[in-house]
Amino acid sequence: MTIEARLDRLTLAKAELDSLRPLSAEVTDELRQRYDVRLTYHSTAIEGNTLTQSETQIVLEKGITIGGKPLRDHLEVIGHRDALEFVYGLASRDEPIAEREIREIHSLVMKGQDQADAGAYRTLDVMAAGTEFRYPSHLHLNELMQEFTAWLSATDLHPVVLAAVAHLKFVTIHPFRDGNGRVGRLLMNLILIRAGYPVAVLHVEDRVAYIESLVAAQQTGNQASLVKLVVQSVENSLAETITVSRSAKTA
Repeated sequence: MTIEARLDRLTLAKAELDSLRPLSAEVTDELRQRYDVRLTYHSTAIEGNTLTQSETQIVLEKGITIGGKPLRDHLEVIGHRDALEFVYGLASRDEPIAEREIREIHSLVMKGQDQADAGAYRTLDVMAAGTEFRYPSHLHLNELMQEFTAWLSATDLHPVVLAAVAHLKFVTIHPFRDGNGRVGRLLMNLILIRAGYPVAVLHVEDRVAYIESLVAAQQTGNQASLVKLVVQSVENSLAETITVSRSAKTA
């Protein structure tokens, strides 16, 4: 099936979800609990966090530290949870996504870790790990981020494609010294939530395919693999959300 056909199917599925709205507080809470833990676990695990999904849930819901696991791993999942909460708040506001909000997302993601760099653009030039791809010079970051946020407000791509391409553009600018992947995936989900789609989770099990799709897009301009990964993630979360919402309506 072509990407265009899958996008059409996603649009129809979203219309079905819209027909089930408003969702009850019980359903909303259930979905939030599932996806807050799931997204936080997979997004931090992609970056090397060693907490399992069940350990991540314990840290987030009970505030208990896991013996033998680094303090940084605990701080990463807590920071991501807080940043995701901020993203939910942004999603409910009908305002363009600006640099200020992106910097705040990064500050929350990095909370308790590298505080000196939290919310601050990098001041050094860097290369992508394991490749010869060189990110833009730090001297151009202000201009590039202004162009990025202007593009976000002006583009008319399908929301799911927009989410994927925005993620790609952001991590290719690589404005922060650390945390770009986590912030990029949160931005992706901010776009999806604003458009009425559920949270999409890129799984750590697909990390190699995900990284390769980013590398391919950065080196050749071919975005197809990344878009397919995001489409698949949205298909999965949308199907689950519809199932939970439909069962609640018939209970």
